[in-house]
Amino acid sequence: MFGKRLNAVRKQKGFTAQQMADMLHITIRTYRNYESDTTSPSLGTLVQLADILGVTTDYLLCRDEETGDHQ
Repeated sequence: MFGKRLNAVRKQKGFTAQQMADMLHITIRTYRNYESDTTSPSLGTLVQLADILGVTTDYLLCRDEETGDHQ
């Protein structure tokens, strides 16, 4: 889910995968691995992604939807 959401927001904001990789100072392969859910970004990179894309980390992590199961 994270990878799909990351891909969708990136495209919505008009960034290429290469631009994202460049802004994060990582390789395009590493960035593509995030979008394919092969690997997960570190906490610091997750925060950078959210800042670049203008969304919350909860949104990227798909934690913005109600589950109906609150404790």
